[in-house]
Amino acid sequence: MSATDKAANKAEDLKGKVKEAKGKVTDDHREETEGKLDQVRSQVKDVGEAAKDAAGTLKAKISDTLKRN
Repeated sequence: MSATDKAANKAEDLKGKVKEAKGKVTDDHREETEGKLDQVRSQVKDVGEAAKDAAGTLKAKISDTLKRN
């Protein structure tokens, strides 16, 4: 995962936390829910990026193993 992706995901997560808190303070259930949704989107992106990184590592290990044989 690139540093840019990490920063963008973190910014989306923080934006969601602010929206959620604002929604709670103003009793705006829609804004609170949107904030939670932003946080979930950020987490899903993080998981996807981690899976992509793991797949790349696995591919490299398999390739190295095949080269040795």
